[in-house]
Amino acid sequence: MFGSAVARVHSPALLALAVLAPAVSALAQPAPSSPSSPSSPSVPSVPSSPSTDIEAALSADRADEAESGAPQPPSGATPWRDPSRVSLNPELSLIADFAAAYFSQDENLQTGAHDPTETGFNLQQLELAASAAVDPYLRFDANLVFGLFGVELEEAYGTTLDLPLRLQARFGQFLTRFGRINSTHLHAWDFVDQPFAIGRVFGAEGNRGLGLELSWITPLPWYVELVGSATGAAGEGTARSFFGADDLGVDSPADLLYVTALKQFFPVSDDWSLMLGFSGAFGPNSTGRDNRTEVYGTDLYVKYRPITRQSSTIVALQTEWLYRRRQVPSDVLADVSGYAQLFWRFDQRWGTAARYEYGSPAFDSGGDAISDPLDPGWTESRHRVSANVTYWPSEFSRFRLQAGRDMPGAVDGIWAVFLAAELVTGAHGSHAF
Repeated sequence: MFGSAVARVHSPALLALAVLAPAVSALAQPAPSSPSSPSSPSVPSVPSSPSTDIEAALSADRADEAESGAPQPPSGATPWRDPSRVSLNPELSLIADFAAAYFSQDENLQTGAHDPTETGFNLQQLELAASAAVDPYLRFDANLVFGLFGVELEEAYGTTLDLPLRLQARFGQFLTRFGRINSTHLHAWDFVDQPFAIGRVFGAEGNRGLGLELSWITPLPWYVELVGSATGAAGEGTARSFFGADDLGVDSPADLLYVTALKQFFPVSDDWSLMLGFSGAFGPNSTGRDNRTEVYGTDLYVKYRPITRQSSTIVALQTEWLYRRRQVPSDVLADVSGYAQLFWRFDQRWGTAARYEYGSPAFDSGGDAISDPLDPGWTESRHRVSANVTYWPSEFSRFRLQAGRDMPGAVDGIWAVFLAAELVTGAHGSHAF
């Protein structure tokens, strides 16, 4: 029918023709004479307005759809959308990170899997990120990392969207939410390389694994979130202080790695905000039957970003410290690692940052420094300082020049210089605060 044709016209020319057709047709017909008075002039019939014709056509179409059983929106609701016309493709993005590097020594002691590791040109990673809402109840996220010699499944997990009582669950493979930096990806860091505390305690990839996570936002007057997860305890690059490279399997719940975290956010003022967190990781290690490892962490993030006036300034202080206790045959070893960094974005396109890192040697139960089987050469305190300057041509590209000096105690200091470039394309969501 004519109403259906008008509702489906997409070409502006065809739409105009369809709207004007009734008017043209009416004008082409002869005007009827008035029967009451021969002297009165004939008056042509007035065609209906284009808007009236369109409304009539749409009403006719709605009547047809109602007769055919098609679902209709309730009164006052957003018009119903045909699911067949909604794209089911996930949001995709590619993030490429490259770095030219110089090290003053061949033994550079980098601990991150995506750190530049040799003098010359380095591909840190090419990340393919995909995310989509599966349905009103679940969301799916995945991150594939491509290197020169293979592909790695970094994360692939589902997230619930409508659990009651302020609860949310994740399941699949994911980075655990221990501390602050462990759950983030390379492109969200303020430095080219990963703090060595993460690589020392959890491994080159950070702590992650297959498992389940449950989080709860409490009803307290300030933002407080409690997080708990259970994952596998094996993996040289993901659970180094636990089973590590020795996958001893799961015979009971005690053979899993459990991570707990308390996340707090305080809006100090319109321009200042603060986050304070406490974390713990508990699981078995491979040094003996029933030997356990405990890792305790605290993190602090303070951010200044003026919103009460026009400004591109951002100042952020971030620090994180980890205390590890690990049972070994006939003893308990303990050590401390951490970092503190300050970031300053002083212009819309420019920023700078400085970072200090520290790692103690392992101490036995008597308080004496001892050689750790995980790091036999780490017998003295290690310090590393780094500074960089970053230029953003836009929010989708970044260039960073970084220099640092690593002072691992017994080994001579190691100088490192990086020139890194990052390119982002596709639909990539904003990062967490």
